Amino acid sequence: MIGDPLRLALFAAAIGYLFGSVPFGLILTRIGGAGDLRSVGSGNIGATNVLRTGRRELAAATLLLDLGKGAAAVLLARALWPGSEVAAAAGAVIGHCYPLWLGFRGGKGVSTLMGVSLALAWPIGLVYALVWLGMLAATRISSAGGLCAAISAPVTALLLGDAVFAEVLAPLAVLVLWLHRANIMRLRAGTEPRVGQRA
Repeated sequence: MIGDPLRLALFAAAIGYLFGSVPFGLILTRIGGAGDLRSVGSGNIGATNVLRTGRRELAAATLLLDLGKGAAAVLLARALWPGSEVAAAAGAVIGHCYPLWLGFRGGKGVSTLMGVSLALAWPIGLVYALVWLGMLAATRISSAGGLCAAISAPVTALLLGDAVFAEVLAPLAVLVLWLHRANIMRLRAGTEPRVGQRA
């Protein structure tokens, strides 16, 4: 029989997955009359691709909602089953990246990872946001900011002594890097588009 800690972790991960798998970018662009987001730019359902529709307000809303669903999953799990929030964090990011309802083709996890980082420990989320915004301002390349921010999360957790959080944030950062492998190749080649350019 599954022990209580493992069972609660599985419940938390499932809740996280359900929260994370809500495709806000796709929903908002359809409601806003911008068409099917999967046929725009990179086909990704995240805020950066929503921006390519020319609807900045929808892109901003997508970013905030994708961030919010990650934070909400962690905070709900912490309230219901203290100690299970790391499982919810993992579930939320995986749900965003691999939503069942979209054939497991979702986003790249940057905004949702920021949300779970903030909810796990706000200093981790603060550093994440500063790194993301700082790199974006310096390079005007969305993927560069997101990749550096994702890497900063487990590093910051370790520096703060939050080893348990680092243990979940590290593999999630690796997942974000994996999903950005095409972006990384373009960054190395100097062909990655800047914000405002076509994909």
